Amino acid sequence: MPKAKKASKRHRFDYNKDRKKLKKQFIKKYKPRIEHPQIRHAWDDNKSTARNLQEMGLTFDPNRALPVKKQRLIGEDGESKAAAGVVTKPYILNHLQEEASLPEKDTKTLSSDLIEFVQHMIREHKDDYKAMARDEKNYYQDTPKQIKRKINEYKRCHSQHFDEFMNSLVPQPMVE
Repeated sequence: MPKAKKASKRHRFDYNKDRKKLKKQFIKKYKPRIEHPQIRHAWDDNKSTARNLQEMGLTFDPNRALPVKKQRLIGEDGESKAAAGVVTKPYILNHLQEEASLPEKDTKTLSSDLIEFVQHMIREHKDDYKAMARDEKNYYQDTPKQIKRKINEYKRCHSQHFDEFMNSLVPQPMVE
């Protein structure tokens, strides 16, 4: 049987390959930086990824953790249980659960131009969205529904500013 052409070829050192760069790439691939500090401190480099995660109460393969039940015929009986590993580092799982249960902050904001546009429309037309659509400041020719959506977005993102703005529109009675 004939040999492959490159099998009999003598191996020569390749001066064009950067060995330092190749080593860094190899380390980056097989030992990635773990961002979560709890997991990073509990990680054991001598153990496999699956073993490390199993000790923390996490799973490496979700298909094994929650197996898909095969459909069986009516007469057949057979129960299979997923193998549950021993969790030696439960504090990591508890910390992750606490972190996940915290409410997420809404960081969405609107541009200052859009805020000015919405305030102008409300100041001039109150709740008349059709008049807002005909306004000369409506440069982008938004439809009444689009303007209403922008106003609702402003109410949602900047509720305190919206309330202050609406209170400033109400005329103050003069006291003599």
